Amino acid sequence: MAASGQKTPPHTMALGLLLAAVSAGVFVLVAGQLELIAGGAAPSVALPWVPSLGVELAFRLDGLSLIFALLVPGFGAIITLYAGRYLRGHPHLARFYLYLALFMTAMFGVVVADDVILLFVFWELTTVASFLLVGFEHGSKLSRRNAWQALLITGFGGLALLAGLLVLASMADSTRLSDIITTEGLADHRLYPVALGLVLLGAFTKSAQIPFHIWLPGAMAAPTPVSAYLHSATMVKAGVYLLARLHPALSESDAWFWALSTAGSATMIMGAVLSLRQTDLKSALAYTTLLALGALVMFLGASSTVAIAAAMTFIIVHAFYKAALFLVVGAIDHQTGTREIGQLGGLWRRMPLTSIVAVLAAGSMAGFPPFLGFIGKELKYEGALAIAGEPVILAGAAVFANALMVALSLAIILRVVFGRTPEHLSQVREAPFVLWLGPILLALAGLVFGIMPDLLGKFLVQPAVVAVVGEPQVIKLKLWHGVNIPLALSIATVVLGVIVFILYDRICTALGRLPEIAVAAWDTLLDGVTAAFAATTNRFQTGSLRAYLTVTFLAIFAVPMIAVAVMGGIAVPSLDWDVAATGALVLSAAGAIVAASARRRMLALGGLSAIGVGIALIFVIFGAPDVAITQLLVDVLLVVLIATLLVRLPDFKQRRQGKARDTIVAAIAGVSVTVLTLAVTSSGFDSSLADQMSGLSVPEAKGRNIVNVILVDFRALDTFGEIVVVAAAAIGAFALIRQSTRSAPQRSVQS
Repeated sequence: MAASGQKTPPHTMALGLLLAAVSAGVFVLVAGQLELIAGGAAPSVALPWVPSLGVELAFRLDGLSLIFALLVPGFGAIITLYAGRYLRGHPHLARFYLYLALFMTAMFGVVVADDVILLFVFWELTTVASFLLVGFEHGSKLSRRNAWQALLITGFGGLALLAGLLVLASMADSTRLSDIITTEGLADHRLYPVALGLVLLGAFTKSAQIPFHIWLPGAMAAPTPVSAYLHSATMVKAGVYLLARLHPALSESDAWFWALSTAGSATMIMGAVLSLRQTDLKSALAYTTLLALGALVMFLGASSTVAIAAAMTFIIVHAFYKAALFLVVGAIDHQTGTREIGQLGGLWRRMPLTSIVAVLAAGSMAGFPPFLGFIGKELKYEGALAIAGEPVILAGAAVFANALMVALSLAIILRVVFGRTPEHLSQVREAPFVLWLGPILLALAGLVFGIMPDLLGKFLVQPAVVAVVGEPQVIKLKLWHGVNIPLALSIATVVLGVIVFILYDRICTALGRLPEIAVAAWDTLLDGVTAAFAATTNRFQTGSLRAYLTVTFLAIFAVPMIAVAVMGGIAVPSLDWDVAATGALVLSAAGAIVAASARRRMLALGGLSAIGVGIALIFVIFGAPDVAITQLLVDVLLVVLIATLLVRLPDFKQRRQGKARDTIVAAIAGVSVTVLTLAVTSSGFDSSLADQMSGLSVPEAKGRNIVNVILVDFRALDTFGEIVVVAAAAIGAFALIRQSTRSAPQRSVQS
């Protein structure tokens, strides 16, 4: 974090204000669709992107995407303004704004994309952008390490997701998400297990479900504004959004229920327990995000409307209080220089406005009435009880996890805010205006919507539930549902939370003694992968060109030869001897023998030249004079260049070892090429492509030489790329030769 006394350049401030204004503008535009979408509409737009594959730049806004399409730019505007003050004077603040803009755009694209390929592109952009943000303080080894950890885990999941989305697209015969989720019978498709496994792998890695959870706490190395944004409204919710989006298509199976309910409940309990072992406020909040993500995944594993409504409500609840709490922690750290719970206390005397935000947000996290968190908690219990299969176990897990959240909330309220003020905090002052304005808006929103929840129910929760369930639903959020089982569970949660708070220090001490198994396992895994790659490199990268060529030739010819054998071999054609062709063949064969057996370089070069001339003659004999001319020109140029370089090369030394191996490899290569050539020529010639090129060469490219037209017009980029590669190789060869002649004395060469 930059020192508060430093100033931010005007152009950087303008960039931040512009990003905040654009984000706010997008929020307003999306908010303008509330009435329309609440009425059942789903505006969409599609533009051609890859017409040959049926891929479009397709975007769609329905009830589910509406929630995230409001959270992403709305919270983004607040985070941008907050970050401008929090990182004031940071030398890379402008770069931070660019990373944040990329992150915001990518996440917004994920939630409004209606094409699986487009969704994947935005999905991977969130991975790249989060890598840049987590590793923003790149001078820190910990930041770099945690950024790579997040990139590797979520990037791996992204590749699995791509495969899963493509399988889904093939099952539904469409790349449009809106078509996939309305396709019936996907759960009965033979590829359903494959698609489900790959999609869950992508979603679980993104939303940090066990055992992929380890990257999320490590992402705390990012600046606090990034943590607030990532945990509340963006990246970690991407996996949850994907599961909700594909719920209509994939949820009609026991595999879906057991996978999501098991992973979700386990992650929820683990996140709650590990949050209590953290003495750093920011780390503790990071682990509570695991609790929230686990709860959301658990509810999405169900098919009941109540469970889905609980998930949609809790997405909003969690966003409000988690962003507010992270920003409060950032303000506390900014003013006090510490985030340690044991070193904080009595902040209400020194930072009253920040303390108000902390109390409001912590009250919502604990689920105290009349906050929106209370409504969310009641719905969570009602949803857990409505889950068929194991309602008692899942409801019990939710009570246990929420009780631990109550304990942490009480620690924030009673210790950090109202506890005894340590001596070293006696001179602390309230945070600057920008550092408490955004958090207090978010915290007050949790209070206002708790008192008037039907606003959220009508315009956000109900349309989202309809989008997930796929059927019309009526959802009404109420602060008071009467005396019922969820209320009893809420009371039990508070009582258990108070008990845990009383034993808070003992529990934290006991949990702190537990080893960091997941972190150690990750480090061991990376060390093992590094060692395995090093061993593989040492084994195969021997530095011998002969060894490389041997492996390359055998690998190149093994697969096609196996394919030929599987297809039943080849038909040997009858030979029609041609004297001219036989002469050209003999010349090429003689040149090959001379080149292979020559003891002097110039003689070997002559043999290679004879091979080129023989091949050129074959082209002439069989009616390809233009190709023959090209062959001769290339052959002459090659001979001249090699002959020019020979005088700068060291003495030629004959190697006696390995000749038998080289002979065998050469024989295998020659026989393989012959067999493959016979296999291709005996299968018949498909002239459709040649006819198409011939028909297009004159009207499209204004040329009658089809080969030239293909190289210069139809495949111009390929040709240009080949020229670039050859030029780069020539430059590299020149540099190496020049370096070798400078470092070693010139020696005589036998010719």
